[in-house]
Amino acid sequence: MIKIPPYLKKGDLIGVTCSSSKMELYAAEYAAGIIESWGFRVHLGITVGTSFHNFSAPDELRLEELQDMMDHPDIKAIVFGRGGYGMICILDKIDFSRFRKHPKWICGYSDITALHAHMQERHKIASIHSLMCSGITVATRENIYVDSLREALLGKRSQYACEPHPMNREGKAAGRLTGGNLSLLANISGSPSQVNTKGKILVLEDVGEYRYNIDRMMYNLKRAGWLDKLAGLIVGSFTEERETDTPFGQTEYEIIRNMVQEYDYPVCYGFPVGHQEQNFALKLGVQHELKVSGKGVSLREVK
Repeated sequence: MIKIPPYLKKGDLIGVTCSSSKMELYAAEYAAGIIESWGFRVHLGITVGTSFHNFSAPDELRLEELQDMMDHPDIKAIVFGRGGYGMICILDKIDFSRFRKHPKWICGYSDITALHAHMQERHKIASIHSLMCSGITVATRENIYVDSLREALLGKRSQYACEPHPMNREGKAAGRLTGGNLSLLANISGSPSQVNTKGKILVLEDVGEYRYNIDRMMYNLKRAGWLDKLAGLIVGSFTEERETDTPFGQTEYEIIRNMVQEYDYPVCYGFPVGHQEQNFALKLGVQHELKVSGKGVSLREVK
């Protein structure tokens, strides 16, 4: 049974930490101001605005701050500053004993996918796949995607829609959401963090990958059983795609379509999630209903 952390109320404290790559302080402070305008209080951790090579800080300090925020009774949710790389370095050292008794919402995507999957599989705790502080900017502060994080934290049930895509496979599905960044899912494949996807709706997105590597990672998921018994598949954005001197011959969506053509579950492409401005907050581990038709796609959170 998945544990749903308590939803927030006005005045609650949100912690911001950079458990992966570094982030400029001014950008985090701007995002914190927007979050505070929603009625929350924000605590910026000491890993915000610092740097240690490509990381925000050494492993030990990033782990210590994340652990403190997970365990602190006054912090009701954690919104990560940004992704990048670094979560996998500390993941196995996190102590979830106190967090399991008093879970709180963990919010982020990209590199945070590893933590989402680990929490869902090993500890049965829901979390929010969402933009991070790096995605809350002057240009985005008032859009529906930023607002979807606020609504998710307050407990509003999500109901999203997107336009039909010519590659979509129509149908209906019900199941808990799981997944996130393809590179991270392939990275944890075969580890204790790999999610049992049977009966779930899998979400995939990525950024900056060579197309041949997308193909290789999809084969990884297929061989490891990720794709076999899904209820449905949601394919988000694959941005900043890269190509070798000799083109691979397929787009990212064509690669995925060919990989799942033998199955009969519904599949939608172009869902607004991923490394782009259009990035809806999704409650991973929570039951959803997916409908894919010729008129469009709907994803609705259900009890």
